[in-house]
Amino acid sequence: MSEAVRGPETDGRGTTDRVTTDRVTTDRVTTVEGDLPERLLEAFDAYERALADNDQEALADAFEPGHLTLRADGAGLLVGHEAITAFRGRRKSAPARRIEQLHVRVVDPATALIVSVNAPVGGGRGVVTQLWRRTAGDGDVYGVWRIASAQVQAPAPIFDTRIWRVVGAPLVATTVEVSPDDDPDAVRETAPLLGETVAVKDLFAVSGVRVGAGVPAYLEEQSDQEFHAPAVQALLDAGASVLGIAQTDEFAFSIAGRNSAYGTPPNGAVPGAISGGSTSGPASAVALGHASIGLGTDTGGSIRVPASYQGLWGLRTSHGAVRRTDLLPLAPSFDTVGWLTRDADLLARVAAATLSGPAATSSPLQHDVAPSIVLDPGVVASVSADVAAAFRDRLDQLAAVGALRPPESIALGDLAHLYELFRVLQAAEAWRSHGEWITAHPGALAPDVEARFAFGRSIDPDREAQARNELAVQRDHLDRMLDGRILLLPSASSAAPSLSATPAEFDALRSRTLGLTCIAGIGGYPAVSAPLLRVPGGPVGLCLVGPRGSDLALVGVAAGLAAAASA
Repeated sequence: MSEAVRGPETDGRGTTDRVTTDRVTTDRVTTVEGDLPERLLEAFDAYERALADNDQEALADAFEPGHLTLRADGAGLLVGHEAITAFRGRRKSAPARRIEQLHVRVVDPATALIVSVNAPVGGGRGVVTQLWRRTAGDGDVYGVWRIASAQVQAPAPIFDTRIWRVVGAPLVATTVEVSPDDDPDAVRETAPLLGETVAVKDLFAVSGVRVGAGVPAYLEEQSDQEFHAPAVQALLDAGASVLGIAQTDEFAFSIAGRNSAYGTPPNGAVPGAISGGSTSGPASAVALGHASIGLGTDTGGSIRVPASYQGLWGLRTSHGAVRRTDLLPLAPSFDTVGWLTRDADLLARVAAATLSGPAATSSPLQHDVAPSIVLDPGVVASVSADVAAAFRDRLDQLAAVGALRPPESIALGDLAHLYELFRVLQAAEAWRSHGEWITAHPGALAPDVEARFAFGRSIDPDREAQARNELAVQRDHLDRMLDGRILLLPSASSAAPSLSATPAEFDALRSRTLGLTCIAGIGGYPAVSAPLLRVPGGPVGLCLVGPRGSDLALVGVAAGLAAAASA
């Protein structure tokens, strides 16, 4: 690899340098304030070459070792050399770019700030700010220059295709018409969601748009929808607008958020971690501030898990509380509609504007000042140690301020057995929903998703009938346990796992988390995930599961707990 060739540097004045590497020769304007230290620009150019060549070893060596090194971009902050190196390892390559401007501000002979302006070949301009520090050693009289901190500002994409499939401005406007003469109180009464924007999971019908279900081959065969799904129409009639169609895991049969065709939506709370699925796109859109409401579905945890991983509020509604017509199914016995927001107040307004039947008008919850709470000791045993500790600490805090009654300890049953019953029936129904299409399109799905459908295909009618009968017995038991009471548990077994986790690690976390989340699915219960727990790896939701029809009251209880926790 050839050395860079530079013209003379100037103190405080700009010069044009002709810089040559193995890949490109280009002119750049360089300004230097102070006495330029030896080898600083050589180190900068070596870093740019390593980026261009995706040289992982050189990139790792370019950053200072230790836990205080920083790298930030639009997705968030990475802290520590290990986290930065893991991020580099996940990325196949960096976008090709040329450096157009280089501004060096020398702090002292061993410290310098470099701000560079780059031009990616894809267009736009990016800015990178780096703090370089020189350390003695390695037998080099000049020392070794490494990056201590970096801030990367990349050109903004039109939209992130990991999050969005279709975006408008808006894609669908609200049906509410407001004039300047309208009474504001009356407008708030009739249009409680006016001004809110919605990211719609790519399962719901939106008029004039195809449903893709996270599978490009499926999308190609679809026609534009003629009508809005009722869940979409209700939001439009309440004043919200649809910003766009957001990505989902393939056929919504996952809780990871990874899609083999479109990529993994970024986690708005934990850079370098998975987003959680299958309402992955809407969750990321809300967490990153693209939209204020995420409209999704929850079969086994697909609202609650992304809410937990990204520090959001999420509501899985009572089964049947929102009409599911014009909505692509996965497992109809468990599928239900839900929403994600950044605060409890908006979640309550969305639920009130959309729910129908008992869930919208009454509550079977029985409580005066504090709700009646039940816990299952097996739940805490199935989560990671840090989540268990955070869960116990939060409950102790809420009990100390009188927000919770002393919880009752109950046995919900064998959680592993409950999960197995749920897994069998979900897979069998999923195969009935999509098996014919999958059979006609071999290789269209990611291997892990395809394996889940293959399991559904293997379930014979006798096994399904036995599981369904046994599940009915378990559901009756759960109904008795939750009669007028709320079950508290973590929304997920851990914080969001890293994108670099192995398939085996993902599978283990998936099973442990679904062992928690399947309880609401089995009972058709509403469940709220509130961002009230925190562990070293990021946020974790506190989940409240209530009796069927307690949706609005459950959101209110969760909001009260959040207020008590922050008091």
